Amino acid sequence: MDVLFLSPGYPSEMPLFVRGLAQVGAQVFGVGDQPDAALPHAARRYLSAYLSVPSLSDELDVVARVRQWLGGRRIDRVESLAEYSVMLAARLREALDVAGLRVEQALAFRDKERMKQVLDAAGIRTPRHERASSVAEVWNAADRIGFPLIVKPIAGAGSADTFRADDAIELQTALQRLTRVPEVSVEEFIDGEEYTFDTLTAGGHILYHNIAWYRPRPLVARTHEWISPQVIALRDVEQPHLWGGTAMGHKVIKALGFDSGFTHMEWYRKATGEVVFGEIGGRPPGARQVDQMNYACDFDSFLEWARIVCLGRMEARIERKYNVATIFKRAHGQGRIQGIEGIEQLRADLGPALVWENLLPIGAERRNWLHTLTSDGFLIVRHPDLAEVLAMADRVGTELQLFAG
Repeated sequence: MDVLFLSPGYPSEMPLFVRGLAQVGAQVFGVGDQPDAALPHAARRYLSAYLSVPSLSDELDVVARVRQWLGGRRIDRVESLAEYSVMLAARLREALDVAGLRVEQALAFRDKERMKQVLDAAGIRTPRHERASSVAEVWNAADRIGFPLIVKPIAGAGSADTFRADDAIELQTALQRLTRVPEVSVEEFIDGEEYTFDTLTAGGHILYHNIAWYRPRPLVARTHEWISPQVIALRDVEQPHLWGGTAMGHKVIKALGFDSGFTHMEWYRKATGEVVFGEIGGRPPGARQVDQMNYACDFDSFLEWARIVCLGRMEARIERKYNVATIFKRAHGQGRIQGIEGIEQLRADLGPALVWENLLPIGAERRNWLHTLTSDGFLIVRHPDLAEVLAMADRVGTELQLFAG
């Protein structure tokens, strides 16, 4: 099978998906906006060829360049695993006559209003919502929906440029920070716990799913720099309080006509037990959450994804062994990392439960915590018992400190 893969070198986990494709026997043709010399070796070693384009955001230009580059070669799959290239992948599928999400379907994964309209029609509970492309339309929507509410980009990813407003003053502040966003979704604020529902799906059937719990919910974590956000991949995904989210996730896959590959959904559970859908991406979760799934079940989801898109099946036997917590750290101060405290004691105490340590080294420039969940690094811990993994995660959150200056 010949697979066209968009952005094989970025984000950092993309080479692992390329590796999976090569391991199931696919020839992988990469297209990205990284220069040839900047392409990571981990991606290059598994690619059959690579086309560097000026910008992946110029969809018509990329389609023309890919057509010329392929020279009539037949492509079997076009895969995009990053939010920003979902629509480009759909246009390439149409141009090359390849199966998978086409432009009209893909819009329901990128346009939050269209997404919710489709799900509303299918009887799936979503927050009350309206599209707005002007300040006046935002205020009108706020009048109809009522406070508190959320304002977010129509085509955003995660909780970037997403703001909660409890009153008119906070809404005015949010609008001042959204001046460069051409179109937004104004939504009812849902007060509840926030979870993911991540799937590996083949032929419209979910073969594997993961449920992760955000501590705290992302909107809170993006508001306060001092927080060390946690994402907990749950071992017991059959707990009764999760049943509603699981059932809703299956309905979403059917309503949107998703066929094969990864999806990443977010949903809420209110104190009353009501479940409300948040949004879906036709891609895996970011911030190394795919690795979380691997640590939870001791399997290779990069490889199993490749088997699904190339062969239509999974071969791994899923055994849910661990709860897995990823704890993201933000340094105190600005500039370069000057010191790290608490890591030696944590290494000694956590032992083999600490499965991945990925912190910026001394001398590295701090990342912008508002632009990336991974912030200045993370630790991943795992344990069969949820209470144990939560205790370890909280220790990392309080005892591990990074300092910049």
